Amino acid sequence: MAQKRMSIKEADMLQYYLEGFEFVRKAVVYERTCDVAVYYNVNKRDAVINKLKKFDYNNKALLESMPSTSGRQITRDFQEKMVGMLIFTGVRNMFFPNIINNIYTVFKAAPYIRRGLRCLFKMKFEVDLLDALSIGISIAQGNFSTAGSLMLLLGVGSELEDWTHKKSVDDLARSMSLNVDKVWLVTDDGEVSVPISQVQSGDIIRVHTGNVVPLDGEMISGEAMLNQASLTGESVPVEKSAGSRVYAGTVVEEGECLLRAISATGQSRYDKIVSMIEESEKLKSNTENMANKLADRLVPYTLLTTGLTYLFGRNITRALSVLMVDFSCALKLSMPLAVLSAMREAGNHKIIVKGGKFMEAIAKADTIVFDKTGTLTHACPKVNRIITFDGDDENQMLKIAACLEEHYPHSIANAVVKEAKDRKIRHKEMHSEVQYIVAHGIASRIEGEKVVIGSSHFVFDDEKVEVSPEAREVVDNIDHRYSHLYMAIGGKLAAIIEITDPLRDEAKDVLKKLKALGIKKTVMMTGDNHYTAEAIAKEVGVDKFYAEVLPEDKASYVEKEKAKGRTVIMIGDGINDSPALSAADCGIAISEGAAIAREIADVCISADDLNELVKLKELSNMLKKRVDSNFRFIMGFNGTLIGLGIFGMVAPATSSLLHNLSTVGISLSSMTNLMPEN
Repeated sequence: MAQKRMSIKEADMLQYYLEGFEFVRKAVVYERTCDVAVYYNVNKRDAVINKLKKFDYNNKALLESMPSTSGRQITRDFQEKMVGMLIFTGVRNMFFPNIINNIYTVFKAAPYIRRGLRCLFKMKFEVDLLDALSIGISIAQGNFSTAGSLMLLLGVGSELEDWTHKKSVDDLARSMSLNVDKVWLVTDDGEVSVPISQVQSGDIIRVHTGNVVPLDGEMISGEAMLNQASLTGESVPVEKSAGSRVYAGTVVEEGECLLRAISATGQSRYDKIVSMIEESEKLKSNTENMANKLADRLVPYTLLTTGLTYLFGRNITRALSVLMVDFSCALKLSMPLAVLSAMREAGNHKIIVKGGKFMEAIAKADTIVFDKTGTLTHACPKVNRIITFDGDDENQMLKIAACLEEHYPHSIANAVVKEAKDRKIRHKEMHSEVQYIVAHGIASRIEGEKVVIGSSHFVFDDEKVEVSPEAREVVDNIDHRYSHLYMAIGGKLAAIIEITDPLRDEAKDVLKKLKALGIKKTVMMTGDNHYTAEAIAKEVGVDKFYAEVLPEDKASYVEKEKAKGRTVIMIGDGINDSPALSAADCGIAISEGAAIAREIADVCISADDLNELVKLKELSNMLKKRVDSNFRFIMGFNGTLIGLGIFGMVAPATSSLLHNLSTVGISLSSMTNLMPEN
């Protein structure tokens, strides 16, 4: 970049700007050298350069849309703290008189002693008590250097844990806060789809069924049931009506609403997500919780061993050597770091994991249930042909269909909208209020006539649409290899849109790899007809398939499998997949699917390649191995140190140094990537 210096804020702004374009896969900004490395799609080099030319640090809309919290700043603060701590310790030891160093050591020890006494008064035998005893006895013996070294190592470990936690939470929240890209802005000319960065405070936004509320606002009309689980943890949707306050990040499960934006900044949603992550128990896996409980349970045994060593040997040095060692530091530090680092590494592969326990569930999983459309098949199916009746114009039918379908992101809907775009058909809003019926279709009115589009069950059975003899013959002889959307206008069948939904090239290979990684049962569930489902199931090689299922059927199946003792993963992309995603031990959503699916899901993967599922399973399996390996090392190494201390084979200072070095070492090891970078 043509500048001599770059601030952290400018670096964050540039990265946020570049990563907002579809053709940019990743942007890495080096603020110290004022450089940026951009990874972009093929044949998009000129587009990247053009966007760089237009970049402006004074862009107010960009400044308002990006979170003010900076992961880059978090890392810089940590680096400065660590360097400052180590330099000060070195200077103090080299140049300060012993008396000054000793006074400083006593001063620094006071908080540790205070926390230890608090544990003792409350009769809680925790690691703070061990730290206080170790530091206090060392000072009482006049061994100030041992006490200082112990506090330095404890300080380094604490800073490492704090930095890793903050950075992981920031990375995760930043990814989750960017899920909303475009919103429906209400203007004098009708509803317009615009980037969220263009929305100003006071603008009117329409939010449809299944979509995320993009910004904090006040509801001015409509009625809706809002899922607030991502922010409040409430599992039951909350009813909202005119005058209600609605919050960014919640999802409209039923109904739709008009809201007046109160906040036009990306920080609002980011802050709420950070708060949710930090307060939610989702971040803690069972392994982490067990490690914390075990760490606290081992403290009394360490104290007992210390007491017995002194009682039988009458040797305070040997007793101190035992006291200097405890299991809790390493257990409480390395386990969360391993989990958070694995979550961050998953993020590097475009996989958003919302909590450590979900990686643990994936590692244990033996059953995986796939939705078909947009999951095992391509996220962007194509329109094969459009069949019209009574002389209706094919492009006019496509225009109406696209006008309705663009409000509800799903792979089939996207195919209709894309076909209209490819044919250069402009589909300006021509309908009244749109009603979405989950797993069935869409209903609206155009020029006073009711228009419905959706499945055959919805159009023929529910809506009782009239079918002419000509249309009946077409319907009866429909090609079942394809998926179909049926559209009726004024109670008469007007068109059938035939969708080709080819299997993903990698799907068959992905299922084989998942089987090799521990998945024992693969299942496909779809709302499509039996013939289509059977053809796809045979081609991809799933163990079982179920056709013409409703959302509640998918969720019921997941619950039954869990009741049999299986650990179940569910993967889907539509509003109709949401109940099953919520019911599974781990729900995985495709990032280009419905917003409600992404919000309810525990993990989000991009729609580019199903091999991300394999990477996720590999990462989860490797995380489990790392956690088990850490546990064995901690128990073995510290147990050996205690044994050496009992027999007087290691001095207290050496015991403390080895114990704390091993704690920091295993913590640093836990922060390394599980998988080698490509």
